[in-house]
Amino acid sequence: MDKRFAVLIDADNVSEKYIKPILDELSNDGIITYKRIYGDWTRPALGSWKQVLLNHSITPIQQYSYTTGKNATDSAMIIDAMDILYSGNVDGFCIVSSDSDFTRLAARLRESGKYVIGMGEKKTPTPFISACNRFVYLEILAQGDNSEPAEAAENVEQEKEKSEGEHEVLKVKTIRSAICAIISEVSDEDGWASLSEVGNILLKRYPSFDVRSFGFQKLTPFIKSMGIFEVYSIPSEKGNVKVIYIRRKN
Repeated sequence: MDKRFAVLIDADNVSEKYIKPILDELSNDGIITYKRIYGDWTRPALGSWKQVLLNHSITPIQQYSYTTGKNATDSAMIIDAMDILYSGNVDGFCIVSSDSDFTRLAARLRESGKYVIGMGEKKTPTPFISACNRFVYLEILAQGDNSEPAEAAENVEQEKEKSEGEHEVLKVKTIRSAICAIISEVSDEDGWASLSEVGNILLKRYPSFDVRSFGFQKLTPFIKSMGIFEVYSIPSEKGNVKVIYIRRKN
């Protein structure tokens, strides 16, 4: 059964160009039950949102800026999120913002057993990223399927990028080391580990990990590009799905 998600979007921190990629990405995880976006819609700067909201059936929530320098939008999102949580109508939340103010909200939702997906730009502070089960960079979503697969992961290793909170974009060598450690922890006597299990653990340790950051669409080609892992697959009991295993090369 598909998971039900509530999508809460901070219009003060997100561009309308990301809306379709956001909804498309979340549709891979489940059904979107709530689609709400928060902002002061009396501001001329948000006028360009109207057609986007109509096209995607997103409910705009009006929140006036009562005091200069205070973000009332954040408070409105947090209150709505807790109301939705207590309604019991969803299995997870998607919080779309690059603002660290939602760190405690993400942690609180996870404490209640909800799956939390965060989405924001690369300037998003580390605390908010770490508070989510999974975090997706909006810049990567905007690229869509236009990015070409890299010839080797080393060629697309990301340079260190700093932002508020001193967040570092993950590097290939960081992921490679993590994969090696996970394989050592979960492999059988011959050193083989389920790629699915490795991927799940990797995402728990690095919520912002996304193979699209390195120019790949799938995890298996990314793993193969590193050149230090053996990969083999066998048909599952259903026959139409392969079970993939990996181990370190001797």
